[in-house]
Amino acid sequence: MQIELQIDSSESPEPDSIIAWAEWASGEILDFPALNPQTELSIQVIDETAMQTLNHQFRDKNKPTNVLSFPYEPMPGVTLDLLGDIALCAPVIQREAAEQGKPLMDHWAHMLVHGMLHLRGFDHIEDEEAEVMEALEIELLAKHGIQNPYER
Repeated sequence: MQIELQIDSSESPEPDSIIAWAEWASGEILDFPALNPQTELSIQVIDETAMQTLNHQFRDKNKPTNVLSFPYEPMPGVTLDLLGDIALCAPVIQREAAEQGKPLMDHWAHMLVHGMLHLRGFDHIEDEEAEVMEALEIELLAKHGIQNPYER
């Protein structure tokens, strides 16, 4: 997978960590075909103002959030090997980790896994969908020594 990483926040983890989380999250989703090594993914770490703008524009919620995912949706007849975009809001992720008593890097990893699952078609709007998505998050994170983020 080819990852384009743009960091617009001084409160971000090291780029190597972000790339590693994206790589293992993309390669370990059960029953999903492996991504082509040429598949492109864009990850952007942004501040609260930029995230609030995106959340308002695309979800009609006028406040910042922790992570947004934008799956690539090709036009009919267009074939490109793009997975999509993930936007991560550094200040929100830091604040949530502190409020929830979670290790900061574990919360960053969780948010990236969460975003990757959205890009692969998972959602949590309906209760049944949320159960499936949360179970996958828990499993993927546990493989890398990160505790269940929903039990803290």
